[in-house]
Formats: sequence, structure tokens, C-alpha cells
Amino acid sequence: MPANSFGKFLVILFACSIWVPGPARAGHLEPFKKAPEAASNPLTPEKIDLGRLLFFDRRLSGDGTMSCATCHIPELGFTDGQAIGLNYPTTRNWRNTPTLLNVVFYRFLFHDGRVTSLEDQALFPIMSAFEMNQNLDFVEEEIRSVPEYLSRFEKVFGDPDVTRDRMALALAAYQRTLISKNVPLDRFLKGDQQALSPVAREGFAIFTGKGNCAKCHFGTGLIDNEFHALHVPESPEFDRDPRVAATRRFVAKINHYEGFRDLAEDPGRYLVTKDRRDWKAFRTPTLREISRTAPYMHNGVFATLREVIDFLDAGGGPGNSELDPLGLSEEEKKSLEVFLVEALTGEEFSEEYPKVPDE
Repeated sequence: MPANSFGKFLVILFACSIWVPGPARAGHLEPFKKAPEAASNPLTPEKIDLGRLLFFDRRLSGDGTMSCATCHIPELGFTDGQAIGLNYPTTRNWRNTPTLLNVVFYRFLFHDGRVTSLEDQALFPIMSAFEMNQNLDFVEEEIRSVPEYLSRFEKVFGDPDVTRDRMALALAAYQRTLISKNVPLDRFLKGDQQALSPVAREGFAIFTGKGNCAKCHFGTGLIDNEFHALHVPESPEFDRDPRVAATRRFVAKINHYEGFRDLAEDPGRYLVTKDRRDWKAFRTPTLREISRTAPYMHNGVFATLREVIDFLDAGGGPGNSELDPLGLSEEEKKSLEVFLVEALTGEEFSEEYPKVPDE
């Protein structure tokens, strides 16, 4: 993609419309009833199936070695299980791969919230130099060369024309179906007291009380759709691998951060807003299926839930002004962890890998 086209693409991404979630207030947890819908991209079985094929198709990467599923592996909760996300050969990523499970509940996508719809998000990793490194004009022609895809695009969109926008619509449609099923917390919130064990119920009381977790993790998605600077420790990869440093400087550079050459930390949402209050701020993650999506935080610096609990109990990292120490006892920490694992883990997500169309 030419440089000027890349710039226009970024402008479009940052100017996209905002999805407004249903009513929810801090501290109030709600059981799952119905997933939010996108009026501009109605779901159909044919569109979902097309999106599933594209999600698993390695043609979407520059050298044909990676698909969306390379980094969002169904068996790993649609993450890659790595602290720092997987990357295009010879490069390195610089942030953790977020889960796609329950992504439908997010108002903002990516750790820094740079886009506000799954449709806009879909193309970003494909064209990213350190993710799939594909040219969008070229991938349109690659997909257009496959007869089965032409037939499927015609069924979904009324004609066989393959465009990046239509690919994004299909990919987003598929991702909106990745929702937890039969989550114990949902049954508990609907009145089934036996859905949680006694220890998990104690953890629930801590989650909504002394632990103050529900201040940011509430509603159905267990998120506030906000950004917080908790001053999580920087990834050791920042100093250990010069390729990670190169990616950090590259991202800062294309986002017009003047000090990109000397940047030694992740500025977080600041690169999007240029508001100093957003320095090192990151999106609140959903806690649904949290037991399946280790390691944790935007850079995967914590390998276990217990490490996260200890970090939050201590009041976050040095310089953090959003958290106060909680003073949880050892038993309270254990109960909270049991709640996070037992109450928020649904049925095993089974995804049959589709047969991607041949040439």
C-alpha cells in the first residue's frame, strides 16, 4: 500500500463511529442475554461462514505463512499463549495478543483502543508490518483468483466482487459469534445459587466488595470500556530483543511521536489521543474466560492470575494514581481467584477448522 494510502487508512480508522453499549453501571453485574448487533453489518450464516474461511486462510499474510488463527488459536481461547504476540517472520510484536472471545462486548478494539468497530479492526493486522505484512490491494486479487470465494462473495453480497471492505465485514461477522457459552456466573446472576461453589461465592463477594473489581469490570462483558494507567511493569523483551524495540519505535513513529527514537516504554493510549492523561493507559479487558487467556496484561508480563491479583492488591505499579492497596488476606486472594476461574469459564469452545478453498 502506498504511503499516502496508509495515512488515509489511519485517518479512516480513527474517525469511525462509536458503538454504544447497553445500559450498565459500575458495580452492577449482568447475565448474558443477547449479544450487541451492528446495524451496518447484519449477520447471516453465509457471511459468517465466509468470515470463518478468511479467518483461517493464510493468503491473508504477505508470505502465505500466517492466518488470523495463527495468533488467535481457538484451543488457546483465541489467543496465542505468548507473553508478546506472535509476529511476521524476522520481526517481533510488542504487545500481548488479546482474546477474541466475547470481543463483541468491546466498544474499543486493540489494547490502546485505536478503532471502535470490528470491521475497522479486521484489516489492521493484515497490513501491519510486524503482524501479517500483507498489501491490501494485492490480497484482494489473491482472493479474487479463487473460484469458490467468488461464489461465496456473490451469495453474501449479491455480486462476486472481492474488496477489502467486504472481507472486513465477513471477518467481523464471524468474530461476533465468538461468545462464551453456559458461563456459571450468568446462571448465578439469574438466581441459581448452586451455579457457584461456596468458595466461588466468597470470591464473588470480594469481587463486588472489598476487592473493588466491579468498579471497572461490570455489566455483561465485565468491562467499563475505559482506559486506565495502572503502571504495569514493562516487558523484559523491550530490553532483551532489539526487534521489539524496533517495533516500538516504528509504532510511535507512524503515530507522530517526536521522541520515538529514544522511547523506552509503551506509551499506551497516548499514541492515539496525544493526551498526557493517557500515558501508559490501556483498555480494560473482559474477564470472561480469563482462565483460558494467560499470560495477562497488555504485554503479558504476568503469567498467572495470582500475579495479577497480587499486583492489584498492592495498588498497581509505582506512579499509578488510580488504585489504592486493597489489603486482601491470603484466603481472600484464593477465593477471588477461584471465582475468576470457576465462575467466568464457560463450555470448552469447539471450533472445527474449515477447509480453505484451493486455487
